[in-house]
Amino acid sequence: MNTLIDYFSHIPSLHRTMILVGGLTFFWLLESAVPLFRFNYKKWKHAGVNIFFTATTIIVNFSMAFILVKTSDYVSVNQIGLLHLFTMPLWAFMLIGILLMDLIGAWFIHFLEHKVQWMWRFHLVHHTDQQIDTTSANRHHPGESVFRFVFTTLAVILIGAPMWMVFLYQTMSVVLTQFNHSNISMPKWLDNALGWVFCTPNIHRIHHHYRQPYTDTNYGNIFSIWDRIFGTFVLVDNHKLVYGLDTYKDSREVNDIMTILKMPFLKYRPAMKYEKEEQL
Repeated sequence: MNTLIDYFSHIPSLHRTMILVGGLTFFWLLESAVPLFRFNYKKWKHAGVNIFFTATTIIVNFSMAFILVKTSDYVSVNQIGLLHLFTMPLWAFMLIGILLMDLIGAWFIHFLEHKVQWMWRFHLVHHTDQQIDTTSANRHHPGESVFRFVFTTLAVILIGAPMWMVFLYQTMSVVLTQFNHSNISMPKWLDNALGWVFCTPNIHRIHHHYRQPYTDTNYGNIFSIWDRIFGTFVLVDNHKLVYGLDTYKDSREVNDIMTILKMPFLKYRPAMKYEKEEQL
Protein backbone atom coordinates (compact mmCIF):
# COMPACT_ATOMS: atom_id res chain seq x y z
CA MET A 1 0.00 0.00 0.00
CA ASN A 2 2.75 2.43 0.96
CA THR A 3 4.65 1.55 -2.23
CA LEU A 4 1.57 2.37 -4.30
CA ILE A 5 1.10 5.68 -2.50
CA ASP A 6 4.76 6.58 -2.89
CA TYR A 7 4.63 5.84 -6.62
CA PHE A 8 1.58 8.00 -7.27
CA SER A 9 2.95 10.74 -5.03
CA HIS A 10 5.86 11.14 -7.45
CA ILE A 11 4.56 9.64 -10.70
CA PRO A 12 6.60 11.12 -13.59
CA SER A 13 4.75 12.86 -16.43
CA LEU A 14 6.35 10.37 -18.80
CA HIS A 15 4.69 7.49 -16.95
CA ARG A 16 1.29 9.19 -17.13
CA THR A 17 1.76 9.70 -20.87
CA MET A 18 2.79 6.07 -21.30
CA ILE A 19 -0.35 4.92 -19.46
CA LEU A 20 -2.54 7.05 -21.76
CA VAL A 21 -0.83 5.92 -24.97
CA GLY A 22 -0.41 2.34 -23.76
CA GLY A 23 -4.09 2.04 -22.89
CA LEU A 24 -5.18 3.41 -26.26
CA THR A 25 -2.83 1.04 -28.06
CA PHE A 26 -3.89 -2.01 -26.04
CA PHE A 27 -7.64 -1.49 -26.46
CA TRP A 28 -7.18 -0.43 -30.11
CA LEU A 29 -5.52 -3.78 -30.84
CA LEU A 30 -8.02 -5.72 -28.73
CA GLU A 31 -11.07 -4.23 -30.42
CA SER A 32 -9.50 -4.95 -33.80
CA ALA A 33 -9.19 -8.62 -32.79
CA VAL A 34 -12.58 -9.11 -31.11
CA PRO A 35 -14.91 -6.27 -32.16
CA LEU A 36 -18.56 -6.03 -31.16
CA PHE A 37 -19.42 -3.96 -34.26
CA ARG A 38 -17.58 -4.11 -37.57
CA PHE A 39 -17.83 -0.44 -38.49
CA ASN A 40 -17.60 0.61 -42.11
CA TYR A 41 -15.42 3.65 -41.49
CA LYS A 42 -11.89 4.99 -41.89
CA LYS A 43 -10.50 3.98 -38.52
CA TRP A 44 -7.37 6.13 -38.67
CA LYS A 45 -9.27 9.26 -39.78
CA HIS A 46 -11.83 8.71 -37.02
CA ALA A 47 -9.03 8.27 -34.50
CA GLY A 48 -7.33 11.45 -35.71
CA VAL A 49 -10.37 13.58 -34.86
CA ASN A 50 -10.76 12.01 -31.42
CA ILE A 51 -7.05 12.20 -30.63
CA PHE A 52 -7.14 15.92 -31.49
CA PHE A 53 -9.73 16.40 -28.74
CA THR A 54 -7.77 14.14 -26.41
CA ALA A 55 -4.85 16.53 -26.96
CA THR A 56 -7.00 19.59 -26.16
CA THR A 57 -8.15 17.87 -22.96
CA ILE A 58 -4.52 17.29 -21.97
CA ILE A 59 -3.64 20.92 -22.72
CA VAL A 60 -6.54 22.25 -20.64
CA ASN A 61 -5.70 20.00 -17.69
CA PHE A 62 -1.97 20.69 -17.91
CA SER A 63 -2.45 24.45 -18.08
CA MET A 64 -4.54 24.44 -14.88
CA ALA A 65 -2.76 21.62 -13.05
CA PHE A 66 -1.14 24.03 -10.59
CA ILE A 67 -4.63 24.84 -9.23
CA LEU A 68 -5.24 21.17 -8.50
CA VAL A 69 -1.84 20.72 -6.86
CA LYS A 70 -2.14 23.82 -4.67
CA THR A 71 -5.70 22.89 -3.67
CA SER A 72 -4.75 19.31 -2.77
CA ASP A 73 -1.71 20.45 -0.77
CA TYR A 74 -3.81 22.99 1.13
CA VAL A 75 -6.63 20.61 2.13
CA SER A 76 -4.11 17.90 3.10
CA VAL A 77 -1.99 20.17 5.28
CA ASN A 78 -5.03 21.73 6.95
CA GLN A 79 -6.97 18.44 7.26
CA ILE A 80 -9.97 19.79 5.35
CA GLY A 81 -12.57 17.46 3.83
CA LEU A 82 -14.67 14.37 4.55
CA LEU A 83 -11.72 11.98 4.68
CA HIS A 84 -10.24 13.87 7.62
CA LEU A 85 -13.37 13.75 9.79
CA PHE A 86 -12.72 10.17 10.91
CA THR A 87 -9.75 7.98 11.70
CA MET A 88 -9.64 4.98 9.37
CA PRO A 89 -7.20 2.39 8.00
CA LEU A 90 -5.14 3.48 5.01
CA TRP A 91 -6.92 1.02 2.68
CA ALA A 92 -10.31 2.48 3.66
CA PHE A 93 -8.99 6.03 3.27
CA MET A 94 -7.91 5.19 -0.28
CA LEU A 95 -11.04 3.23 -1.26
CA ILE A 96 -13.51 5.79 0.07
CA GLY A 97 -11.49 8.61 -1.46
CA ILE A 98 -11.44 7.06 -4.94
CA LEU A 99 -15.15 6.26 -4.75
CA LEU A 100 -16.02 9.85 -3.80
CA MET A 101 -13.66 11.33 -6.38
CA ASP A 102 -15.47 9.28 -9.01
CA LEU A 103 -18.88 10.33 -7.69
CA ILE A 104 -18.22 14.08 -7.57
CA GLY A 105 -15.52 14.51 -10.20
CA ALA A 106 -17.08 12.25 -12.84
CA TRP A 107 -20.61 10.92 -12.22
CA PHE A 108 -22.19 14.09 -10.84
CA ILE A 109 -20.75 16.48 -13.44
CA HIS A 110 -21.71 14.01 -16.17
CA PHE A 111 -25.26 13.91 -14.84
CA LEU A 112 -25.40 17.72 -14.81
CA GLU A 113 -24.13 17.87 -18.39
CA HIS A 114 -27.28 16.04 -19.44
CA LYS A 115 -29.64 18.18 -17.35
CA VAL A 116 -28.26 21.72 -17.75
CA GLN A 117 -28.76 22.91 -21.31
CA TRP A 118 -25.65 25.10 -21.64
CA MET A 119 -23.50 22.26 -20.33
CA TRP A 120 -25.18 19.82 -22.71
CA ARG A 121 -24.23 22.06 -25.65
CA PHE A 122 -20.57 21.29 -24.88
CA HIS A 123 -21.06 17.66 -23.87
CA LEU A 124 -22.97 16.76 -27.03
CA VAL A 125 -19.62 16.84 -28.85
CA HIS A 126 -18.81 13.58 -27.07
CA HIS A 127 -22.15 12.08 -28.08
CA THR A 128 -21.98 13.00 -31.76
CA ASP A 129 -19.42 10.25 -32.39
CA GLN A 130 -21.19 7.67 -34.55
CA GLN A 131 -18.54 4.95 -34.20
CA ILE A 132 -17.74 4.48 -30.53
CA ASP A 133 -14.35 2.93 -29.94
CA THR A 134 -11.51 3.41 -27.47
CA THR A 135 -10.44 6.68 -29.11
CA SER A 136 -13.88 8.12 -28.28
CA ALA A 137 -13.01 8.11 -24.58
CA ASN A 138 -11.61 11.64 -24.47
CA ARG A 139 -13.55 13.23 -27.32
CA HIS A 140 -14.47 16.30 -25.26
CA HIS A 141 -14.87 19.91 -26.31
CA PRO A 142 -12.22 22.12 -24.60
CA GLY A 143 -15.04 23.98 -22.85
CA GLU A 144 -16.28 20.75 -21.30
CA SER A 145 -12.73 19.91 -20.22
CA VAL A 146 -12.70 23.15 -18.22
CA PHE A 147 -15.81 22.52 -16.17
CA ARG A 148 -14.86 18.86 -15.65
CA PHE A 149 -11.59 20.16 -14.22
CA VAL A 150 -13.58 22.49 -11.95
CA PHE A 151 -15.57 19.56 -10.55
CA THR A 152 -12.44 17.49 -10.04
CA THR A 153 -11.04 20.39 -8.00
CA LEU A 154 -14.32 20.65 -6.11
CA ALA A 155 -14.09 16.93 -5.31
CA VAL A 156 -10.57 17.44 -3.91
CA ILE A 157 -11.86 20.21 -1.61
CA LEU A 158 -14.92 18.31 -0.37
CA ILE A 159 -13.04 15.06 0.13
CA GLY A 160 -9.68 16.42 1.25
CA ALA A 161 -7.82 14.28 -1.29
CA PRO A 162 -4.01 14.23 -1.18
CA MET A 163 -2.20 14.53 -4.51
CA TRP A 164 -1.28 10.84 -4.66
CA MET A 165 -4.99 10.01 -4.53
CA VAL A 166 -5.75 12.50 -7.30
CA PHE A 167 -3.09 10.96 -9.55
CA LEU A 168 -4.32 7.44 -8.76
CA TYR A 169 -7.91 8.47 -9.51
CA GLN A 170 -6.93 10.15 -12.79
CA THR A 171 -4.95 7.09 -13.87
CA MET A 172 -7.86 4.76 -13.12
CA SER A 173 -10.21 7.16 -14.90
CA VAL A 174 -8.09 7.23 -18.07
CA VAL A 175 -7.78 3.44 -18.30
CA LEU A 176 -11.40 2.64 -17.37
CA THR A 177 -12.72 5.26 -19.80
CA GLN A 178 -10.66 3.77 -22.62
CA PHE A 179 -11.92 0.34 -21.60
CA ASN A 180 -15.62 1.16 -21.37
CA HIS A 181 -15.61 2.98 -24.73
CA SER A 182 -13.74 0.21 -26.53
CA ASN A 183 -15.50 -1.69 -29.30
CA ILE A 184 -14.79 -5.13 -27.85
CA SER A 185 -16.96 -8.20 -27.56
CA MET A 186 -16.59 -9.57 -24.03
CA PRO A 187 -17.79 -12.93 -22.70
CA LYS A 188 -21.10 -12.36 -20.95
CA TRP A 189 -19.92 -13.99 -17.71
CA LEU A 190 -16.89 -11.68 -17.52
CA ASP A 191 -18.88 -8.56 -18.33
CA ASN A 192 -21.52 -9.46 -15.73
CA ALA A 193 -18.92 -10.12 -13.06
CA LEU A 194 -17.01 -6.88 -13.66
CA GLY A 195 -20.22 -4.91 -14.11
CA TRP A 196 -21.27 -5.26 -10.49
CA VAL A 197 -18.46 -2.87 -9.57
CA PHE A 198 -16.96 -1.30 -12.69
CA CYS A 199 -18.44 0.39 -15.73
CA THR A 200 -17.88 -2.07 -18.58
CA PRO A 201 -18.29 -1.52 -22.34
CA ASN A 202 -21.66 -3.34 -22.35
CA ILE A 203 -22.89 -0.93 -19.69
CA HIS A 204 -21.53 2.35 -21.03
CA ARG A 205 -22.34 1.77 -24.70
CA ILE A 206 -26.04 2.14 -23.89
CA HIS A 207 -25.33 5.73 -22.85
CA HIS A 208 -24.19 6.42 -26.44
CA HIS A 209 -27.40 5.22 -28.10
CA TYR A 210 -28.65 8.03 -30.32
CA ARG A 211 -32.02 8.49 -28.61
CA GLN A 212 -33.45 9.13 -25.18
CA PRO A 213 -34.14 7.74 -22.66
CA TYR A 214 -31.03 5.60 -23.18
CA THR A 215 -28.77 8.65 -23.56
CA ASP A 216 -29.70 9.62 -19.99
CA THR A 217 -28.60 6.36 -18.37
CA ASN A 218 -25.34 4.73 -17.27
CA TYR A 219 -23.37 7.89 -16.50
CA GLY A 220 -20.64 5.94 -14.70
CA ASN A 221 -16.96 6.44 -15.41
CA ILE A 222 -15.02 4.06 -13.15
CA PHE A 223 -17.72 2.52 -10.95
CA SER A 224 -21.17 1.29 -11.98
CA ILE A 225 -22.50 1.43 -8.42
CA TRP A 226 -23.52 5.10 -8.62
CA ASP A 227 -25.97 4.42 -11.44
CA ARG A 228 -27.39 1.50 -9.47
CA ILE A 229 -27.80 3.67 -6.37
CA PHE A 230 -29.36 6.66 -8.17
CA GLY A 231 -31.66 4.63 -10.44
CA THR A 232 -30.00 5.46 -13.76
CA PHE A 233 -28.68 1.95 -14.45
CA VAL A 234 -30.02 0.14 -17.54
CA LEU A 235 -29.02 -3.00 -19.45
CA VAL A 236 -30.12 -3.72 -23.03
CA ASP A 237 -28.89 -5.78 -25.97
CA ASN A 238 -25.80 -3.95 -27.21
CA HIS A 239 -26.18 -5.35 -30.73
CA LYS A 240 -29.25 -3.14 -31.26
CA LEU A 241 -27.50 0.11 -30.35
CA VAL A 242 -27.10 2.97 -32.82
CA TYR A 243 -24.51 5.56 -31.86
CA GLY A 244 -24.65 9.34 -32.24
CA LEU A 245 -27.40 11.89 -31.67
CA ASP A 246 -30.77 12.35 -33.33
CA THR A 247 -29.91 16.05 -33.75
CA TYR A 248 -26.64 15.39 -35.61
CA LYS A 249 -26.97 12.64 -38.21
CA ASP A 250 -24.62 13.95 -40.93
CA SER A 251 -21.41 11.91 -40.63
CA ARG A 252 -19.37 14.62 -42.41
CA GLU A 253 -20.50 17.23 -39.91
CA VAL A 254 -19.59 15.20 -36.82
CA ASN A 255 -16.12 14.36 -38.14
CA ASP A 256 -14.99 17.87 -39.04
CA ILE A 257 -12.87 19.40 -36.27
CA MET A 258 -13.80 23.04 -36.94
CA THR A 259 -17.52 22.20 -37.06
CA ILE A 260 -17.23 20.23 -33.81
CA LEU A 261 -15.50 23.15 -32.07
CA LYS A 262 -18.40 25.43 -33.06
CA MET A 263 -21.19 23.04 -32.02
CA PRO A 264 -21.84 24.52 -28.54
CA PHE A 265 -22.44 27.93 -30.09
CA LEU A 266 -24.71 26.92 -32.95
CA LYS A 267 -28.48 27.36 -32.97
CA TYR A 268 -30.21 24.72 -30.88
CA ARG A 269 -31.58 21.81 -32.92
CA PRO A 270 -34.69 19.87 -31.91
CA ALA A 271 -34.57 16.09 -32.06
CA MET A 272 -35.95 14.29 -35.08
CA LYS A 273 -39.58 13.22 -34.79
CA TYR A 274 -40.56 9.55 -34.86
CA GLU A 275 -43.92 7.89 -35.33
CA LYS A 276 -43.46 5.65 -32.32
CA GLU A 277 -41.00 5.18 -29.49
CA GLU A 278 -38.15 2.82 -30.17
CA GLN A 279 -37.57 0.04 -27.68
CA LEU A 280 -34.30 -1.81 -27.47
